[in-house]
Formats: sequence, structure tokens, C-alpha cells
Amino acid sequence: MGLGGCTAMSKLSDVTGSVGPRAEAAPTDPARAVETYGERYRANPKDADAALGYGQALRANGQRAQAAAVLEQATIANPGNRALLAQYGRALADNGNFQQAFDVLSKAHSPDNPDWRLLSVQGTALDQMGRHEEARSYYASALRIAPGDPGVLSNVGLSYMLSKDLPKAEEALRQAYASPRASSRVRQNLGLVVGLQGRFAEAETIVKADLPPDQAAANVAYLKDMLSRNDAPRGAPKRTPVASLGQPD
Repeated sequence: MGLGGCTAMSKLSDVTGSVGPRAEAAPTDPARAVETYGERYRANPKDADAALGYGQALRANGQRAQAAAVLEQATIANPGNRALLAQYGRALADNGNFQQAFDVLSKAHSPDNPDWRLLSVQGTALDQMGRHEEARSYYASALRIAPGDPGVLSNVGLSYMLSKDLPKAEEALRQAYASPRASSRVRQNLGLVVGLQGRFAEAETIVKADLPPDQAAANVAYLKDMLSRNDAPRGAPKRTPVASLGQPD
């Protein structure tokens, strides 16, 4: 199983929380949000709140390179702003710059006041660089602060999956799945790991359980696609799901 760019599975809460322009709800449509926050940003590119809102909107709209460029300039204009650093690190990870993302995120919090969300995000960056043992030490630190968080546990499971330890991956994902706060992506991750162990009927039951027929069918189709990619001939491109680095759940 190789590291791929698919981030449709496990996702954490946004690493910066509810940051963005103050006193007004964000537009729910990503394109509209880009337009709204873009106007504010262009009016004052050095305004940290405007840059945060614009960067988040660009990321949500899939404009990853532009988001990274906006947030890079914002961190230069606002040195030491940890909310901006956190978003910039996330944007770098969106673009596959995992080592740089890890380094930037390290500046967004400190050992004496760690943010468990950022610890988990750093873990996912390490996993994408193949540094799985080191990644799991970051997840362990995050779980000491936020015990039982299903997003972090799901990342632990994906980390074990990427290092081909499927029984441990399943154990972590079952813990995540048992949480009432678990997202649908945790269900998909668990189904995938069970399917990778050859138990497709059980995997199908997991991804379909308690869902409307259309969503259940979509989950099964996705599961089949992921498993077929895993069985592709050596050298063929694969799309192994990896934990997201901080999009809202």
C-alpha cells in the first residue's frame, strides 16, 4: 500500500477552529465564500482575519495552490500569528509539501502548550512521508490530551494500514467507530481495512449499516474501487486513502 493523494476518508476538525472574519457567518457555498473573503483580502492583504477567511475558502473550493500562496504572504505580513501558521501548514500539506508543512505546524504551537489537533495533523504529515513510528508518537501525544478522539484514533488506524499492520489498524478503527462522535469516514476506513483482510462481506455490512440506500450503494462502490486499486498489478498507480490534515469533518 503506497501513500496517495486521496483525502476523502478520515478527517479532523479544522486545526484552527472557528477562525475567519469576525461577526459574520461564513457563506456556505465555497465559491461564494471565495468571492466574499477575496474582496476583503484584496482590500487589505495584511489583515490576518481576512487572509484566514480567504485561505480557508480557497482550500474548501479546491484552489490549493492559491490558498498556500495567500497564506504564505499572510504569515510574512503577520509573523508569529499561530492561527495563520496552522492554516498555512495545512495548505502546504494540501499541496504535498509534507516536510515544510510539518515544520510550519511546529511553529503554530509549542511543547509547553500543545494543540492536540495540530499534533494529529503533524502525525498525518509524517505518515505521508513514510515515518509511521514517529507519526504514531504524535498521535499518542494527541490522545493524552484528547482521550478517545475518534479522528485521532482513525488516523492511528490509517497509519497502521499504511505500514501494512492490518490487525492493529482494525483495532484502532474499531475504537474510533465505537465513539458516538465518529464520522462516516471512520466507518469507511474501518470497512476498507476489514476488506483488505479479505472479509469483504463484513466490510460491505460495515459501510452500509444504518444508511439510506443511495449512500450505502455509494459507500460500497467506493469500497470496491479502493480494494480493486489495492489489487492492481505492481507498478500501477494506487490511491490509498490517507488521513486528512485538517479539513472540517
